[in-house]
Amino acid sequence: MKSDKGVTLITLTIYVIVSIAMVGIITIVSGAFMSSLRDSDFYNGPIAEYTAFNSYFSEQVNHPGIEVLQCRDNYVVFSDGVQYSFIKDNKGIYKDRVKICWNVDSCKFSQSEENGKTVITVQFNAGGQNRITNYTLK
Repeated sequence: MKSDKGVTLITLTIYVIVSIAMVGIITIVSGAFMSSLRDSDFYNGPIAEYTAFNSYFSEQVNHPGIEVLQCRDNYVVFSDGVQYSFIKDNKGIYKDRVKICWNVDSCKFSQSEENGKTVITVQFNAGGQNRITNYTLK
């Protein structure tokens, strides 16, 4: 009697055709996903940059006993030695020497006094979106 233990040429051909079709479908779906991901980064960029800056800066001004040593248009220096700077040439905001924001069109710092407390006003512009935020030191 004959044994049917082997793989026939027809079965192998069907397996290869199905495998190629699956790879093609996965390639098309992953390409569409990556394209969609790039598009979403374009629209969320300015919001993400502002959120990153806001989280760092809010943490800084909420430390008790922190004071402003110097405040100019493009930088502010705090009493603990931390400096936030906007560098127009590379469109970045730095916390000391670490770049925390990219693709920022402008960022201006100003200092004022309200009810005996120091207020730092930040005018942040990225991707055509302008935000003005007041930070009150504790």
